[in-house]
Amino acid sequence: MATKPTRDEAEYETLEQSVHGEVLRPGDDGYDEARSVWNAMVDRKPAVVVRPSGAADVVTAVGFARDHGLDLAVKGGGHNVAGSAVCDDGLVIDLSSMSSVRVDPASRTARVGPGATMADLDHETQAFGFATPGGVISTTGVAGVTLGGGMGWLSRKYGLSVDNLRSVDLVTADGELVRASDDENPDLFWAVRGGSGNFGVVTSFEFELHEVGPEVLFGPVVYAYDDAPDVLAHYNRFAADAPRECSVWVNSAAAPPLEFLPEDVHGTTVLILLAFYAGDLDAGEAALEPLREYGDPIADVVAPMPYAAAQRTFDDLYAPGARNYWKAANFTDLTDRTIHTMVEYAGRFPTPQSEILIHQVGGAVNDVASEATAYPHRDAEFVVNVAARWEEPSRDDECVAWVRECHDALAEEATDGTYVNFEGDSEGRERNAYGGNYDRLVEAKTEYDPGNVFRSTQNVKPAG
Repeated sequence: MATKPTRDEAEYETLEQSVHGEVLRPGDDGYDEARSVWNAMVDRKPAVVVRPSGAADVVTAVGFARDHGLDLAVKGGGHNVAGSAVCDDGLVIDLSSMSSVRVDPASRTARVGPGATMADLDHETQAFGFATPGGVISTTGVAGVTLGGGMGWLSRKYGLSVDNLRSVDLVTADGELVRASDDENPDLFWAVRGGSGNFGVVTSFEFELHEVGPEVLFGPVVYAYDDAPDVLAHYNRFAADAPRECSVWVNSAAAPPLEFLPEDVHGTTVLILLAFYAGDLDAGEAALEPLREYGDPIADVVAPMPYAAAQRTFDDLYAPGARNYWKAANFTDLTDRTIHTMVEYAGRFPTPQSEILIHQVGGAVNDVASEATAYPHRDAEFVVNVAARWEEPSRDDECVAWVRECHDALAEEATDGTYVNFEGDSEGRERNAYGGNYDRLVEAKTEYDPGNVFRSTQNVKPAG
């Protein structure tokens, strides 16, 4: 005689019958893949994973989680360092099957599914000579990058991802599919542009596109770390007057075993200037010349390359499977004291894979008023990300402590802000992440998600 299903099993069977996509339970083929994320520190086991085939399945999944009191998490690319894409004992909506990208060359827009990666987006848009600002690792999910703000190589010229977002389709906490834009539900549209995943599940993004490439100038200029204080001070001066087509990020890190670096440098701490220029290549050579000719670099391999290839350059260095912890701070200037602190902490990296990475922003990012979108940090010229990366769980405490100590030391001359996508803790710095826009986000949260259904991200709690 067949065993009568328990209540929970019967409910999950009903969910499976109601969903056109996949419903995965522990032990099912594909379950472990669906619950895995980029950061190996995160090992959560949801009760059920729904892989929607479309917006209707998202509506069903949100309603099931809400009605059964299950924690709910939403996974796009699964690249968020805090691991907010998955939860224990709850329901995960894995959007990886909804990865379509449709480009309209006439209107210079792209309609992008929430499971698409930057590689998916760049591949389709570059076929027509277009791009839009986004993450710089091609495996990063478009959804997570965008909802937190979205900075990349093109941001100084064209702004953040949210500055190029024209509309979204979104499933709210009550299971309603709505469109949000400047003209429809403008308060919700304001909130999703930097307010992370607090307001619903986006099932489609519409982006404005720009002519880019097909070739850009890109590559590293590498210096011995003894030269770091002087080179960083020069970089700070260079950045102040750099054209918007130019974006230079700087990494204090162990030299990878690349063929253009001498073998005796491999594994030693070096200063890497990652230079990017989107525009006329001759003008780019002239713009980058003061940076590239300074001092005595070990190597300089800046050269023309396809934009999509530049976006893929560092994929292998940031592959999934390692343990990661990050914290970030915003700066309007890199003072001598800030530079000294970075150099000091780079001198005691806990692991060879750890790094201190300076993201240059400013330019078009700061043309937008801080209250125009939920992303508030329109005064920052640099975002410094302190990142530890390691393999052994036994080193968790050591590596996390180094990141926090370095971050706290840098914070003395930083602004109060942080970039939500670079925060390794899922909660605790909401005020820093959302700044002066926090209270308005609370109002939007109270209207669209009063029960705090969407709380797995850097959470804005509804009033009351």
